[in-house]
Amino acid sequence: MKRIQLILIIQFLSLGFSFAQDSVRTAPATIPTMKRVYVNKEISTHFLSPEPIQYVDISTHAVEGDLPVSNILRIKPVADSIISNSDLGVVTIVGQKFMTQFKIEYTPFMDKATTQVELMPDELKSFEHPEFTLSDNDMNRYALDILRKKPSYHNVKSSAFDMNAYLNNIYTVGDYFFVDVTFYNKTNIQYSIDQIRFKIEDKKITKATNVQEVEIKSVFDLHKATSFKKKYRNVFVFKKFTFPGDKVFTIELAENQISGRVIYLQVDYKDVLKADTL
Repeated sequence: MKRIQLILIIQFLSLGFSFAQDSVRTAPATIPTMKRVYVNKEISTHFLSPEPIQYVDISTHAVEGDLPVSNILRIKPVADSIISNSDLGVVTIVGQKFMTQFKIEYTPFMDKATTQVELMPDELKSFEHPEFTLSDNDMNRYALDILRKKPSYHNVKSSAFDMNAYLNNIYTVGDYFFVDVTFYNKTNIQYSIDQIRFKIEDKKITKATNVQEVEIKSVFDLHKATSFKKKYRNVFVFKKFTFPGDKVFTIELAENQISGRVIYLQVDYKDVLKADTL
């Protein structure tokens, strides 16, 4: 009798172990929990990003989207593609330094649809985009910090049309230059900004010399001013650049209309080499 009971116990344990193995083999893969966003064919849903959006993937043809501005994704269901199943797939959003995903579901009730989704920085998954070692948010933070610092350059300046231009600071962060400049207007006429250009050009130009210049673009400007009364200070960010000693980095501030008030500030390469780190 005891032997029979022992055999039954062993068989029972064996069956339990086999069932556990089958359960492990057939257990579904864990799917990360994603926030649900409910959409309706009569309403657009907007995703507000804290930085410019670089990439978007919508995993279904039943939803279409666009970027009306660099940091807003707008999506809307395609009316002819709506099916009875409320699951419309996944939307993936990639910024300069983050990545996030949302599960999209259809609701026939307009009052249940999500009209706005704000992407909160502390809820976003960090992502190292190969093209951005600094995001716009990073640049903005560094630029604001620079404005709180006293000028360390005192001899790089120029004057024209009762205007003065001064180089305050140059800092380097990773692969970027932060150039801090101030313009003063000593007249009583408000200065309306047409454009600010940045060029690398010949230091000395003669009549017999062909002017050679290369225009470069800033990747970030702290302020987007269009005019100023007496003082205009801004921080411009550039991808790190170099140039030979017979050329200069020129900052050109030009007024709109036909006033002709243009001021140039030239920065030698030796001044660029003095750039400090943040």
